Amino acid sequence: MQHRRNMRSYSGTARRGWLSASLPLAIAALAIHPPAPAHAQATPSAQESVPPAQQAAATATAPDAIKQREQELEAAREEQRKATELQEKLKADIAAIGQDRSKLNQQLIDIAGQVRSVETRIADAEARLQPLDNREREIRSSLDSRRAEVIEVLAALQRAGRRTPPALLVRPEDALQSLRTAMLLGAVVPELRTRAEKLANDLGELVALRKTIATERDALAHDRNRLKEDQTRLAALVDERQRQQAAAEKDMATEGARAIALSKQVTDLQGLIAKMEQDIKSAAKAAATASLQGAPATVNGKPNLGAFKDPARLTPAVAFASAKGLFAYPVNGSKIRDFGGSDGSGGVQKGISLAAKPGAQVTTPCDGWVVYAGPFRSYGQLLILNAGGGYHVLIAGMERISVNIGQFVLTGEPVATMGSTSQVASILATNASQPVLYVEFRKDGTPIDPGPWWATNEGEKVRG
Repeated sequence: MQHRRNMRSYSGTARRGWLSASLPLAIAALAIHPPAPAHAQATPSAQESVPPAQQAAATATAPDAIKQREQELEAAREEQRKATELQEKLKADIAAIGQDRSKLNQQLIDIAGQVRSVETRIADAEARLQPLDNREREIRSSLDSRRAEVIEVLAALQRAGRRTPPALLVRPEDALQSLRTAMLLGAVVPELRTRAEKLANDLGELVALRKTIATERDALAHDRNRLKEDQTRLAALVDERQRQQAAAEKDMATEGARAIALSKQVTDLQGLIAKMEQDIKSAAKAAATASLQGAPATVNGKPNLGAFKDPARLTPAVAFASAKGLFAYPVNGSKIRDFGGSDGSGGVQKGISLAAKPGAQVTTPCDGWVVYAGPFRSYGQLLILNAGGGYHVLIAGMERISVNIGQFVLTGEPVATMGSTSQVASILATNASQPVLYVEFRKDGTPIDPGPWWATNEGEKVRG
């Protein structure tokens, strides 16, 4: 009797073990192939035979659809309310700034820095999401390809769990059969358990991946909303800056139109620079001011970086020649062409090309006077800064420029935005799939390698 009770106890324990091993597999099977909704499986003829009570239940989903539309409408109203509040706050902030140029400049630099910082976070999040998404697809594909194995293991465990091992009877044949059954189960169960654990581990990784991806996507959505708000604020500040500039320079629009007309009379960049600084009054004034300015004072023979903290300055904080290793790229992006390499058209690259995101913010790498702002030949929209000391900085490939000729701009100040495609002809020839910014440094009219001027790490960059 004691032996018979032990066998019953063994039987119950075995069943519990097999059933517990089958649980993660059942979850895995459901995760890979969730049951289709009943209404999706029904044929038209079957739907016609649905009892009136069930048809009424199906019709009850209509209020749910109405409720969803109401929620969407409420969300749209909330979005509109937030936009209105933001506009009112912007008006109040701009009114508080008034004609204080230093405050406006500082606001512009700060918000432009925030925009570029959020752009960087968005790019980093997208880079992190790509391998996570790829891994999720791999696991799902692996589980899907093992559908037959999942079904086989589940069926075996189900059969084992439902069939009670034979009880030990008096006859030797029964004892032998019982022994053989125990031996068989002893060989099969470990194999099933191993396969079950492998499938459960894959499912666990899939669940963890999906949680990580959801977290990353939530952070990405938050940053995108933040970027939208910052861009709206920046656009309002830029408009105010240009309004104040227009009030100070009555003939700005006329000079801008004349500059574009003159640009069509020259064939190269050096000719354009010379033409602007000779024939356009505001550009000539800026060039003359740049020539008259002596090199800013240094501290122990090094650039005075504290001068960048003065948003009211009207001359460069440091001499261009002594600012090596301090400049940040004008746009967030990766370098796809370097100085001295092929320009894609059989010539030599005279500057660098940066692949950027559509709509990315463009800021100035240095202080300088705008001597040209507008379209030019194959460069698309072109911005030329006179940085003093015989140095010029050329930035091309933007969709829209937000400064005017004669304007003095500070390091890190927003001056343009990228479009959705490349605007530079030599880049278009390579079928670039994203906008590209071209940057060129010149000394006394000759292109020079800008490499020594770029900061090697984030901590060395000056932002104004």
